Amino acid sequence: ELCFRMINSYISINDNYKYHTARKIEPDAAVSELNLRFKEHGVGYRFESDKLIRVDSEFMHAEAIKPTLLLLRGKNFQGANEEFLHAHEHYRHSRYKECLVDCLKTFESTMKAICKVRGWTTKATDTAKDLIAICLDNGLLPPYIQNQFTSIKSLLESGVPTLRNKNGGHGQGPDTVIVPEYMARYALNLTATTVLFLMDSQ
Repeated sequence: ELCFRMINSYISINDNYKYHTARKIEPDAAVSELNLRFKEHGVGYRFESDKLIRVDSEFMHAEAIKPTLLLLRGKNFQGANEEFLHAHEHYRHSRYKECLVDCLKTFESTMKAICKVRGWTTKATDTAKDLIAICLDNGLLPPYIQNQFTSIKSLLESGVPTLRNKNGGHGQGPDTVIVPEYMARYALNLTATTVLFLMDSQ
């Protein structure tokens, strides 16, 4: 990961290195080859956004995770991008409670960024439920599905926020709460598809 961070973010833009070395492969091609070799050998990781991202499903990664990472690179979504990458980092190191917490942060930060871009008023203390209401009340979704407003609102509220609140967001009490890997993986995938849905709607 450190080697490819250097290749991707330093060597690729360093003219001194470019003109004083003989390379057999360019940085972008090196990243592509690394990911191809991971895939060929079933390693289960990809190098994306300067990090090794764990890939449990090629389909989910291609259709949800990767497009979400690309969209979150925008200047208005840096906070959400950082939190989503942290969620992946926690998942990779089996810190599943922390993964759920950062999934919700990503969801909330995305909505806050959309509200800021649109000029909709929010408060620093707004929860996911408040932010969902603001987005929907201001017409984030197209008018032709407003008759399904209640269903969509319930779906958003009961997804990532509920997973985090029930498994990692509050004091666990006298008994240790164990968050299973499948729950964290589901939260990551759900966060990606929800963020993608919201950003495509803006």
